[in-house]
Amino acid sequence: MRSDKFLRAEQVALTWEAPGLIAGVDEAGRGPLAGPVVAAAVILDDRNPVKGLADSKKLTAIRRDRLFDEIRAKALCCSIAQASVEEIDRLNILQATMLAMRRAVEGLRLKPSLVLVDGNRIPVLDMRAEAIVRGDALVPAISAASILAKVHRDRWCQDLDARYPQYGFAGHKGYGTAAHLAALHEYGTCPQHRMTFRPVAEAALRQQTRTGE
Repeated sequence: MRSDKFLRAEQVALTWEAPGLIAGVDEAGRGPLAGPVVAAAVILDDRNPVKGLADSKKLTAIRRDRLFDEIRAKALCCSIAQASVEEIDRLNILQATMLAMRRAVEGLRLKPSLVLVDGNRIPVLDMRAEAIVRGDALVPAISAASILAKVHRDRWCQDLDARYPQYGFAGHKGYGTAAHLAALHEYGTCPQHRMTFRPVAEAALRQQTRTGE
């Protein structure tokens, strides 16, 4: 007679690994008071690895610039996209970030079967996606995306600084530093400021008040 143990059904653990390409996705510029939010998607080539990948915030600017070029040269494909200041103000920063991420994935030359996104939220995509907290420090493809997004946005801020040197965008990259807040107080806003962010809205109100005097 068979034992009860033999007769009991047992759940067998199965590992589901999606075959195909894996893309890493990350963003740069959620917190600043000005400029677009930028996202990047990267599919790395396992046969041509990029050494030294890490969270972009932990790398020097020189190291990020070098890795930016190396990633673009060695990756199977990569894409950089953004959501504009107007979209940030219309949608809110979270939804604009999801939009930029989706655009980055859709811009890839090759379609991944799995997308790994830094953080705890994922954009709406037509393939499987997973959110990974601190993914930029754990997953090489996300680290690569982090670097592409940050370098691209930093360079954008340098160009903006040439158009509006009074704000110092090349230095603070649009973040709400003391110097940036002081410039907002003195000069008011420029077209690339996010009007729905409180310090910018307050500066715009002061600007209107001065104009009306």
